[in-house]
Amino acid sequence: MALDAILLIVLMMAAGYLCARLEALPAHSAEVLNLFALNVCLPAAVLRFAPKLALDASLLGLALVPWLLLLASVALVALLDRLAGLRPDEKAVLLLCIPLGNTSFLGYPLTEALLGARALPYAVAYDQFGSFLILSSWGMWVLARHGGDVAPSLGGLAARVLRFPPFLALILALTVMPAEPHPLLERLLARLADALLPVVTLAIGLTVRLRLPRRERGLLAFGLTAKLMLLPALALGLAWVLELPSPMREAAVLESGMAPMITASALAVSHRLAPGLAAALVGFGIPLSLLTLLGWHAWLG
Repeated sequence: MALDAILLIVLMMAAGYLCARLEALPAHSAEVLNLFALNVCLPAAVLRFAPKLALDASLLGLALVPWLLLLASVALVALLDRLAGLRPDEKAVLLLCIPLGNTSFLGYPLTEALLGARALPYAVAYDQFGSFLILSSWGMWVLARHGGDVAPSLGGLAARVLRFPPFLALILALTVMPAEPHPLLERLLARLADALLPVVTLAIGLTVRLRLPRRERGLLAFGLTAKLMLLPALALGLAWVLELPSPMREAAVLESGMAPMITASALAVSHRLAPGLAAALVGFGIPLSLLTLLGWHAWLG
C-alpha cells in the first residue's frame, strides 16, 4: 500500500509537470483540480475514516502532540520572519506547510507498513483530531489573514470554518455517520476518497518548478528541515513527557515527520500564496521524507 501510494504520487506529479510544460491543459487547471479535491474528495475521505475512530481518553495525549507542534512551528516561522523579513504570502505558506503534514494518504499506509496494523488507529487519531482540525481552524485563519484584503473577524472566521466542506463532513462523521455504512455508500465514499491523491498530486505537478529563485530555495530548505527533522524530534520529546505508550509514541513521531500536507499546499496555491514555494515543499518533501522516516524508524527501533 505504501509503495503504491508513493508510485502514484510520483507518476501524477510527473504527469502534471509535463502537462504544464507542454501546455496540454487549460490555464488555472490546478486551481480547478484543487477545488474539486477540497470540496468533494476530502469530505468523502473524512466520512469514510472518521466514524471508525474509537474515542478513548488515552488518545488525548496523542491528539495534543500536533497542537503543541503547531505552537513550535509558529515560533520558528516568527523567528525566521524577524531574521529574514518574510513576505506575507511566504509566511502564510510556511505557517501552513510546516505544522501540517501528509498524515492521512501517506501517513496511514506508511505508519502501517513501518509499525504494523496495530499502530494504524493511532495514525488515524493523530490525523483527524490533530492535523485535520488544525487545517480546519488554524489553516482557515491563515488563509483569511494572508489570502484576503481584509483582516478576518472572529465571526467571519467562524463562518468560514463552518462553510469548509471537510469540517462539515467531520461533524457529520462524528455524529450521525455510522461506523459501518451501507455497502453502496461505503463504495461510493471509497471511490471519491481514493481520487483525492491523484487529483491533488496532478495539480501539484502543474505548479511545481524545479528551478526556484534563490530566496525560495532558502525558504524551502528551512521549511523541510523544520518539518522533517525538528518537529519529529520535538514529537519524540513530547511523547515521553506525555507518557504515550508504544506504539502510540512511535506513531506520533512518524506522523509528525510526514512530508508537508498536500491539501495545505493546494489551499495555498488556490489562494495564490507563493504557489511555487507551496508546490516545492510538497514536491521535494515527499521523496525526502521517505528517507527521513526510515531514519526515524531506525532510531525508534
